[in-house]
Amino acid sequence: MHTEALAAFRDNYIWLIRPAADDRRTLVVDPGDAAPVIDAFEQRGLELRGILVTHHHSDHVGGIADLLQWWQARHPADAPPVWGPAAETIPARTQPLRQGDGFTPQGWPVRFEVLEVPGHTLGHIAYVARPLQGDQAPALFCGDTLFSAGCGRLFEGTPAQMRHSLNKLVQLPENTTVNCAHEYTLSNLQFARSADPSNEAVVAHQQRCLALRGEGQPTLPSSIGLEKQINPFLRTGEPGVLQALERYRGQKPEDAVQALAWLREWKNDFKG
Repeated sequence: MHTEALAAFRDNYIWLIRPAADDRRTLVVDPGDAAPVIDAFEQRGLELRGILVTHHHSDHVGGIADLLQWWQARHPADAPPVWGPAAETIPARTQPLRQGDGFTPQGWPVRFEVLEVPGHTLGHIAYVARPLQGDQAPALFCGDTLFSAGCGRLFEGTPAQMRHSLNKLVQLPENTTVNCAHEYTLSNLQFARSADPSNEAVVAHQQRCLALRGEGQPTLPSSIGLEKQINPFLRTGEPGVLQALERYRGQKPEDAVQALAWLREWKNDFKG
């Protein structure tokens, strides 16, 4: 399995998934903008084999119609499937998905498993791609639920829902790659320096990411193992995070849900 991040808008990533680097068959994850996808397909002769959608926000679904129209104008008999959350309205969706669903695209050595991860939106889902051959690590496509060193804003869901969703994701194997949908890593790490100030792993990873961005490279994918070390939203029980929250709010959080709620509130207003 080969993955690639296409930059879109100011900080979005649209992920391309292929069975191998030299295979033209391609799945597209969250195409908010069709233009960079079409450019990549035309330049490399890629073949659209389906679209995976995590949630309904326009920067994740806005390019679906144009991408399908472009493909089907050239291949009238080919209608690629559009997988997406059953609980949300997704343009052109043909395959509604819920927790526990799974699918293997025809001829692919990869099975995709679906996790419901509400919080950012109520119907948000994530995909875990598990190679059926060899020992390659699973790949998580988590939209706006989990970011490197952060999590999504709670536009529709509750802190309890987001905590439950993040707990699902941290149960994945530590070598699972984390392919999230935005390049927020440096700003998230800057916040983590305040929210988890004694964490040396945050400082070390910040230096690595500064170097990557200085070379014009993405900071992603991350991994579940790395996120457990650097992401304050996954570390709400750690003494350093709890002490930072007490300094921020003037009192200790009652439980992990309140800790996450306060972290998210703090991050929303954080100036760096």
